[in-house]
Amino acid sequence: MTTSTRTHSSVVTERDEELAALARALSHPARAAIVRHLAETGSCLCGEIVSVLPLAQATVSQHLKVLKEAGFVQGEVDGPRTCYCVNFETVKRFQALAAGLPACCP
Repeated sequence: MTTSTRTHSSVVTERDEELAALARALSHPARAAIVRHLAETGSCLCGEIVSVLPLAQATVSQHLKVLKEAGFVQGEVDGPRTCYCVNFETVKRFQALAAGLPACCP
């Protein structure tokens, strides 16, 4: 995960930056669907993910790359294919960071 250059006031914490980076990785509905699908199935080949999403294989691969870079998914090479699974530690971290946001507005 890359930390952005500090251009904000000191009120922006490292936790805020980490939450924002993880949220960016999930900011596309297809990526959220991929994480959900992988969590439900345990693991999956890219081709299987393509079969459940209305997206081209290249598009799914690009979404998987973003999720992998953010740490949401892990990929294990199996010959010419890659088997993906959810990194639940990253999901837990995202949930913990998001739980730190206010529950409601004043």
